[in-house]
Amino acid sequence: MQPAMRAAVVILAGLAVPGVAAAQKAVAYPAKQVRMLVGFAPGGFTDVMARAIAGKLSEAWGEQVVVDNRPGASTTIATDIVAKAPADGYTLLMMTDNFVTNPSLFAKLPYDSERDFAPVTLAAIAPFLLVVHPSLPVKSVKELVALARKRPGELSYGSGGIGSPGHLSGELLGTLAGVSMVHVAYKGAAPALVDAMSGQIQVYFGNLPVTLPHATSGKLRVLAVTSPKRTPAVPELPTVAEAGVAGFELSPWYGVMTRAGVPEPVLDRIESDTVRALRDPEMRARIVKLGGEPVGSSRGEFAAFLKSEAVKWGRLVKASGAKAE
Repeated sequence: MQPAMRAAVVILAGLAVPGVAAAQKAVAYPAKQVRMLVGFAPGGFTDVMARAIAGKLSEAWGEQVVVDNRPGASTTIATDIVAKAPADGYTLLMMTDNFVTNPSLFAKLPYDSERDFAPVTLAAIAPFLLVVHPSLPVKSVKELVALARKRPGELSYGSGGIGSPGHLSGELLGTLAGVSMVHVAYKGAAPALVDAMSGQIQVYFGNLPVTLPHATSGKLRVLAVTSPKRTPAVPELPTVAEAGVAGFELSPWYGVMTRAGVPEPVLDRIESDTVRALRDPEMRARIVKLGGEPVGSSRGEFAAFLKSEAVKWGRLVKASGAKAE
């Protein structure tokens, strides 16, 4: 885990749920159905997290929180819907690293990433698995790198879109290992995973909880995890750095946001109940079982985290030369 993430998790473990006092006051929210936008197709970890949180909030609020998948354009379609929604708290966004990479990928966005949104909480951090199709004659990261060097530009890897963590994982591997693979962008992680299993693409960086079952069944061969340290979910797997690519470290994260301008009491309610949901023992156990690390930060902590991540990911996008098509 990167220093900023590690510090956040350590600090948060001892904090009281933020905004509880405000949330305990009579707030006429929600009084109707709430929508949570997801910028990917159903099936990926972002979607899984959104549905888990939506379920807990529906229970707490007595109003249904509906997940609305709007894949495409590196999550900017879903993000723009939230940016232009009424500032009443009835439209939420389950966002990922794409939020901080898109300003570097797109010459112009239909929204302002800093001005148009209100951070709610950093929900979880989860590593990727580096997997290959079983037909590829490699059983380790070193063997994959060696094959890619012998066949420059012939191996392909897929991701949930340009600038997504899966895309940048491949770019980072290429930069650090000195190899060239062809990137294939999909409208979400789920369709990319399907093509990885069918052999349409040979290499894939996928969310651990969604990808691991397919590796266990033999449809994919797992080589390593992308986190800086081994994960308790699959402790026998080496990290990419351990397996031969020094300096490789990439841990995608997931958070909740809403439209800027939401009244403070409503924002307090959304924050406190979302954090409470993430700290629920059942929810935490579910996230850990899926290979993630639950967080549940305050709005202020999440805002500071976003600023630091924007700098880090912006540098990676620039170094990769990636641009939105």
